[in-house]
Amino acid sequence: MHSRKLGPFSVSAIGLGCMNVSSGYGPRPGEDHAGRLFNLALDAGYTFLDTAAMYGMGHNETLIGKYLSHRRDEYTLASKCGIFRNDAGAVVTDGRPEVLLRTCEDSLRRLNTDVIDLYYLHRIDARVPVEESVGALARMVEAGKVRTIGLSEISSDSLRRAHAVHPVTAVQSEYSLWTRTPERKILAACGELGIAFVPFSPLARQFLTGKCGDVTTVPEDDIRTSIARPRFEPGAFARNSRLLVPYAAIAGRVGCSMAQLALAWLLARGENIIPIPGTKHIDYMVENAGAGDLRLDPETVDELDALINEDTVEGRRYTDAVMAKVDSERD
Repeated sequence: MHSRKLGPFSVSAIGLGCMNVSSGYGPRPGEDHAGRLFNLALDAGYTFLDTAAMYGMGHNETLIGKYLSHRRDEYTLASKCGIFRNDAGAVVTDGRPEVLLRTCEDSLRRLNTDVIDLYYLHRIDARVPVEESVGALARMVEAGKVRTIGLSEISSDSLRRAHAVHPVTAVQSEYSLWTRTPERKILAACGELGIAFVPFSPLARQFLTGKCGDVTTVPEDDIRTSIARPRFEPGAFARNSRLLVPYAAIAGRVGCSMAQLALAWLLARGENIIPIPGTKHIDYMVENAGAGDLRLDPETVDELDALINEDTVEGRRYTDAVMAKVDSERD
């Protein structure tokens, strides 16, 4: 697949979100399966891998360190700090500089690497000014532990304040046909400042693949039955699924899968956009890579825009409690 610029790096137009093999979507696959998926992803052309300290509470980073350290020069590595389990065992958002530094040291050890290419602040800690948290990341760059820094689920105002402290290489946020929050302000801010935009959940948590099936069978420990529940409530999901009939027809006309269509739509939104679909299925990983060189004509992009958007989809992307804590929702 073609490459795109991520700050000083040239990476595959589609990256690999690594979380799914450790948390978020039901039972974990075996470690050997995860290791095989990661290695096959590099073979398939992925050169941008995304993980975080909180994914499986260190489990995901450990897998990457175990199975990919021998190929470290073949990929750009992104990880995140700011959410992890504290000493009391609770999962917290903590943006204090000393905590971020400790998290970075732990991540480097688990990842079995000397440096993290792109290190994100996973979420803003409301108790800590973003300038202080980003200042800590800047000191990690100076120390050679981190090459570049990023921010996740950030508002345009917070981004500008952070960028004034240290240049930001990438912003990560949820973005897909059915989640358009970035179109309010942050995409424009990234374009103005020369910052890459990295959409997570670009396949709408499997909805846009047409493979989600019966949501009443989704496990209790799945994101779709917890923080992303509104759109996956059985009634809302059934009504949203009606959109997939004309959507599938467009995919058939273009000659691609539904997942590839969703990724190609994102790639068409701007040259600075690098989606990171995640999966624990090797065949889905290969399928997603196939979207890397799929070009949609402007008419198809407009048709998709009109079909699936926040006005035609029922339900918010997160529960109210989670939405209230997400800085990107302030735009």
